Amino acid sequence: MKLYLLVLFGLLAACAAAPEISEDRIGAGKKLAFDRNKGNCLACHAIDDGESPGNIGPPLAALKTRFKDKPRLREQIFDATRFNPETSMPPFGKNNILSPDEIDQVVDYLWSLP
Repeated sequence: MKLYLLVLFGLLAACAAAPEISEDRIGAGKKLAFDRNKGNCLACHAIDDGESPGNIGPPLAALKTRFKDKPRLREQIFDATRFNPETSMPPFGKNNILSPDEIDQVVDYLWSLP
């Protein structure tokens, strides 16, 4: 019986919905991503409703299909050179371009994109 309850609890925990991210936090992440002096994602990526996007990197849309989860996307933004030493993407966290919380805000915004 105890094993049954442990398995049931594990299944319920795995199926629990992820906490909702506030619109304010998503908006803050978008502001950072579009800020030419901070995230500057638009310098290299097309983002829906972004002005004057670059085309060096892939469009930032449907990231849930390209990254297995948000922590993996965060790792990419923190230091893309870990996965591709030849990348032109700046290591935003490693080089302290964005703070850890700013990276999390950008990740929340990007993860929310359709």
